[in-house]
Amino acid sequence: MRLGIAQTNARVGAVEENLALVLSRIEEARRAKCDLVVFPELALPGYIPLDLLWRRALVERTRAALEEVARASRGIGVVVGGISSRPRREGANRDDPSSVIDGAGRNLENAAFLFEDGHLVGTEAKLALPTFDIFDEKRYFIPGPGAEVLPFRKERLGLSICEDLWVDDGAWAVQASLGATLLVNISGSPFYSGKGEIRLRLAARRAQEAGLPLVYVNRVGGEDEVVFDGGSFVVDARGELLFHAPSFEEGLFVVDLERLRPVPPPADPPLGLVRRAIVLGIRDYVRKNGFSRVIVGLSGGVDSSLVAALAVEALGAGAVAGISLPSEITSKESREDAREVARRLGIELVEIPIEGVVDACRAALPTRPAGVTDENLQARVRGTLWMALANERNALVLVTANKSEIAVGYNTLYGDTAGALAPIGDLYKTEVYRLAETLGDRIPERVKKKPPSAELRPGQRDEDDLPPYPVLDPILFDLIEGGIAGSDLPGRGHPEAAVAETLRRYWRSEYKRRQLPPVVKVSQKAFGIGRRLPITHAHRD
Repeated sequence: MRLGIAQTNARVGAVEENLALVLSRIEEARRAKCDLVVFPELALPGYIPLDLLWRRALVERTRAALEEVARASRGIGVVVGGISSRPRREGANRDDPSSVIDGAGRNLENAAFLFEDGHLVGTEAKLALPTFDIFDEKRYFIPGPGAEVLPFRKERLGLSICEDLWVDDGAWAVQASLGATLLVNISGSPFYSGKGEIRLRLAARRAQEAGLPLVYVNRVGGEDEVVFDGGSFVVDARGELLFHAPSFEEGLFVVDLERLRPVPPPADPPLGLVRRAIVLGIRDYVRKNGFSRVIVGLSGGVDSSLVAALAVEALGAGAVAGISLPSEITSKESREDAREVARRLGIELVEIPIEGVVDACRAALPTRPAGVTDENLQARVRGTLWMALANERNALVLVTANKSEIAVGYNTLYGDTAGALAPIGDLYKTEVYRLAETLGDRIPERVKKKPPSAELRPGQRDEDDLPPYPVLDPILFDLIEGGIAGSDLPGRGHPEAAVAETLRRYWRSEYKRRQLPPVVKVSQKAFGIGRRLPITHAHRD
């Protein structure tokens, strides 16, 4: 069978736009003489629609789009992800008045549709509805009635959707017992570092357990803080990899299943994948929200330099402006470094000294501010000017905060946290340095080597206020990614004083994190949609 694997970048809610993309890929697959073309999970409404699923218009537009796909399937088979409605069944959480107000009250299924020659061959609804990390599918969908096998020419297809593959003895196992000859899983599986290897290991195991070849089709693109990396693949019944589509690339990839031979897995360096994820996250966030330009507060430090460089990769140098806002505290070296970064990246640099603005704000207060109040005043003046310039240029501000700073609240609300997206907010400071190294001489060596400083008071260094980052970051990793209790951290070799200071800052900063812009997710545990902690609580371990 000649198979077309369609890695598409859908836009949530843009059903007609997504339909046009699907129809163009179907026509491309037809010209390539494909027997079957397979699209990702919810390829028509986009993934993840969240509460848009309670808007009747979205469901109706998706239904109409499915009819168009059916008409386009003459002479070819098409598997596409969409929304299915079935008669109401008990057990669905649709009686809450708040959800009914939003348009709920219907039984919706996350489904894969198989069309051929203008007709619907069959539908397979998702059985395993994830409710962890970024997922909350039980809020919107009901599970399908059960797994089945659908006939397609000489094959018997076992269709499943994303999480169904991760469940032991799930839909895939039932379909194998029903005589399936080929398993096809359509997915909307988000990226985090190491996720690709996990998927390949899982698929190999499932293929071996079922004794069947398996086709895995994943979507591409950024949606808010989540990035989907594609990386679709085919494994044989022994679990050997036969084909792997490029990561982070849209396209139709045509394979002849009978002619495939084992290939080595991709050897993409982990930092390279993280970099591509952030670049795609910036590009799609900016463009899908109707913007074309961004502003980066360019301080001469490594964080802002890295964000500016990644933004240039995403959007081009002409779409990025660096804004330098020196105060009386800003060193000569920082001003020079900001200019040099802008020169190397080929971006516009706007310099606006802020001493007079800060002095005016100080004078407007009943008493002259001092200490942290005065330091934060400078940061908030910068945030105000960034936003004013963004309004003037119809641009978005990219926040330069990293995960270490966000974790311990080492930032200023409405100051350096002001903006639309935090591209490196899921990278610890030590990871920022490592990623900056991959950009070569686009970031000056002096910028990568200088001691980090917020430069909000004379001679300030981050390590005057925080444990050194090589000490801080491992503590934060164990606390956040490892889920280690605070009381157990010293037993893992972390210095007690550093642990105590980290925990104090970490637990008191939740109110700041809740007000951050979206953070591009590249780890298993990012600050954002998948993290649900109360702001007001007394837990401290």
